[in-house]
Amino acid sequence: MEKVSVPPVAEISSQTTWMLAVRDQRDRQAFARLYDHFAPRLKGFVMRSGLPAAQAEEVVQDVMLTIWHKAALFDPQRAQVSAWIYQITRNRHIDMIRKERRPVPDEFGAEISTESDAGQILAVEQEGRQLAKALAGLKPTQREAIEKAYLGELTHSELSAQIGLPLGTIKSRIRLGLERLRHELKGMR
Repeated sequence: MEKVSVPPVAEISSQTTWMLAVRDQRDRQAFARLYDHFAPRLKGFVMRSGLPAAQAEEVVQDVMLTIWHKAALFDPQRAQVSAWIYQITRNRHIDMIRKERRPVPDEFGAEISTESDAGQILAVEQEGRQLAKALAGLKPTQREAIEKAYLGELTHSELSAQIGLPLGTIKSRIRLGLERLRHELKGMR
């Protein structure tokens, strides 16, 4: 039989070693090294896509916190540590963009004048009661999805993860609930 030569095992990078120490031993010093190595790179990566420095810093902080909490999910057989971390960063950046651009339903986004006469105050209170009544008339699953998305400020992905349902189901519940609210509140304005 012919001998098959096996290439030497590639050395594990320092970053992978640090990540494994964080994953397996919750090593804070290794995490600090990961942070020092990746934080400036991630900030530059996010800023190059158009995010201001302050928001980029917020994304980086969130990513690093996620890395600490989700370290057990890292598998060096599936991806390099840098690829894993950049994927988390990309997803957080997308979530931030979506959250900022999330459309607000007409019923919730209407501006109220700053004049404080009694008639306006009464009208706002009546609208609030009508909105609460319309929300109460929704199916509980639709009401929960709308309240968490718009009042709890969760992205659809975060809501999907929290409730444990597919993203498409969450989006459908919100869409159907908002259509019903629009119908119920049509005569208000």
